[in-house]
Amino acid sequence: MILSDEKISHLSHLIAREIKKEVGTHLLVDDPELLKGVKKIVNGQLKLFSEIDHFARNKIQTYSRKIPEGSREWDVMYQKILGEEMAKRTRSY
Repeated sequence: MILSDEKISHLSHLIAREIKKEVGTHLLVDDPELLKGVKKIVNGQLKLFSEIDHFARNKIQTYSRKIPEGSREWDVMYQKILGEEMAKRTRSY
């Protein structure tokens, strides 16, 4: 998924605002540092999802029997592969 810098910035501000609500006024990180960290995490997650999406699509294409994209079978296979790969790659969190 590709998002513009403006959308990532907007999401980061929303997330940072929620973090401040949860943590309260004793937040030790100043706003620019908090936003920078949130943007880094958002960008990392978007990149991870893009890589996993690419992996799942390629894996489906390697099947000997062609499965048309958009079909119910393709959607089920895609979600299964996506879930498995996401679980593998995010175990360390």
